[in-house]
Amino acid sequence: MPRIYTTTGDDGTTGLLYGGRVPKDDLLTEAYGTTDEAVAALGVARATAGGEEMRADLLALQRELFVVGADLATNPRERAKLEPEVSLVTADMVRRLERRIDVLVEERPLPQVFIVPGANPASAAIDLARAIVRRAERAVVALDRAQREVNPEVRRYLNRLSDLLFVLARWEAGEAEPASRVDPVEP
Repeated sequence: MPRIYTTTGDDGTTGLLYGGRVPKDDLLTEAYGTTDEAVAALGVARATAGGEEMRADLLALQRELFVVGADLATNPRERAKLEPEVSLVTADMVRRLERRIDVLVEERPLPQVFIVPGANPASAAIDLARAIVRRAERAVVALDRAQREVNPEVRRYLNRLSDLLFVLARWEAGEAEPASRVDPVEP
C-alpha cells in the first residue's frame, strides 16, 4: 500500500505539477493552498445543503476548483502541457459562472441591503467558502503584482466564483437573513 507521506516536504518545500519545487510559503503555494481550502469549505457547505440541486452545484464548483488548483500549481516552464478545463482555467469556465449567476438572480433578485450571513448552517458555510475564494483571488493578484506567471482567467474565475457563491448563499438562506444594520427607532 502506498504511503501518504514522502518526507520530501520536510525541507520546507513542495512539489509543482510537472516538476520543480517551491517553498511552502511561496506566493504560488499560498494561492493554490487557499484554493484547496475553498474546496474543503465547499465540501462542508455541500454536506449541510438542503437540496439536491444545490449539492450538485457545489460539487461541480469543487471539481472546477481542482482545475484552478492545477493551473496555479504547475511549473511555469511546463504550462504548455495543461489541458483546457482539466488543468487549465478557460474563459468558457468564467462564462458558465456568469450565466449561472444571471439565471439565479433573475429567479430570485438579490437583497438591496447588506446582510449578515448565518441564516442556517449551509448558507453560512457557502459564505465562508466565498470569503476563502476572495482570499485565493487576493493571493492570485499578489502573484500577478510580483510579476509571476499566472493565467488571467484564474483571477477572473475566482472573482466570478465568489459572486456566484454570494448568490448561492442567499438562495440557501431563503428570506431569513437579517440586514447588516437596524434602523434606529424614533422616539
